[in-house]
Amino acid sequence: MKKELLFYNQIEFESIKTLFKSLEYEVISLSYFLDDLKDLNKFTPYKSGVCVIDVSILGGGYYNTGAIQAIGENVFRIFTNEEIIYICDNRHHDQLKYELRYCFEQFIDIKEKYDIFFEQLPSPIIATDRIHKKITDFTPEEFEAFFKSFRKSLYGHEKFKDDFYEIAKSFRLFNKIGEHKVLSLFLLGESGVGKTEVARALYKCLGGEENLAKVNFGNYSNEFSLSSLIGSARGYIGSDDGEIFIRVRNTDVGVILIDEFEKSNATLFNFFLDVLESGKMVSSQAVEIDINGFIIILTSNITKEEFPTRISPELRSRFDYKGHFTRLSNQDKRKYVEYRIGSIIRKYNEHYKESLGEDVVNYFVTNIPVDKYENMRDINKRIKIEFVKYIEKAKPIQHKVNILSSIFKIGNLITILYILTP
Repeated sequence: MKKELLFYNQIEFESIKTLFKSLEYEVISLSYFLDDLKDLNKFTPYKSGVCVIDVSILGGGYYNTGAIQAIGENVFRIFTNEEIIYICDNRHHDQLKYELRYCFEQFIDIKEKYDIFFEQLPSPIIATDRIHKKITDFTPEEFEAFFKSFRKSLYGHEKFKDDFYEIAKSFRLFNKIGEHKVLSLFLLGESGVGKTEVARALYKCLGGEENLAKVNFGNYSNEFSLSSLIGSARGYIGSDDGEIFIRVRNTDVGVILIDEFEKSNATLFNFFLDVLESGKMVSSQAVEIDINGFIIILTSNITKEEFPTRISPELRSRFDYKGHFTRLSNQDKRKYVEYRIGSIIRKYNEHYKESLGEDVVNYFVTNIPVDKYENMRDINKRIKIEFVKYIEKAKPIQHKVNILSSIFKIGNLITILYILTP
């Protein structure tokens, strides 16, 4: 049985690494040894050497009780040097104190052992320079007006809109009394059914004027994902803030969109466990961004049947809403065409000082066969093509090139997939 397991606060992890480095200890994750337990050569440098082993990987629900106990009994005994130090994220304190009770004599806070060092640590930097528009800041009247606009901006998915309205009301109340920091929505469904549109509609209805904070987790599937997301530690080449911190700082709205969430790994899943509970994101450089009152939308193309096996129980339990999006009806598709064309016409008229009328909207609703398209992305592509064709016919031939080339400038509104011919 090992002597003790020391628990640390995640926000202080980089400082802890600095501490042990000054003591000439190497800090290494237990996951390094779990890749291949049969490769005993991997253990050789650490059997009798001096190092710090972080066992946080055992927490968070990725191993069941039997597996955790087996790892404790079979792996820890390989390390014979009593000077080896074992540490763990304190988020897993209660779980691992129980599961590893036969492996360690004591479970204590790391500050109790290294109190003098921690007294000298600076307080974390709080990034408070940005004000985000959030539903928790609305008056009751403003909230109702916001939601009326949101219903109009998102086509179809009526059950979701009803559910979200009730959840949002509850979130606003309990956020005010400090019991609900972040509202999290996990949306399932195949590509193109409108999951991402939820975030865009929220952003628009909250009055967003800059950028939606969007991160695609399909790009974060390797072992370096966490460093890419939250930044590398000070002293390392490229020790800048990670993508998610940059995105949040650069948006003016309290909405974060995480696309393809299931494609990431356990390390990022654990990061979000803390984010959803604490309402704070902490970078590797110990910079905090307060996201209290934010809405985080996580999307995935996995099926309802895959959901329990792909996402850990601990993480699933922290989602405030889990919804399955299906394809829109033809009626909803036509409503979307009406809305989209209306939006394009308003921007077109404003930019070109033109006066395209409502009859144009009816033209597109009538002539675009929505039943032939399975998702909204394909419908949107068809709208863009048909709008270009319509403008081409409506304008004198000598103005074709000027008008069509300028269309590219309307906020990426028009992407021409049609080759202009005389």
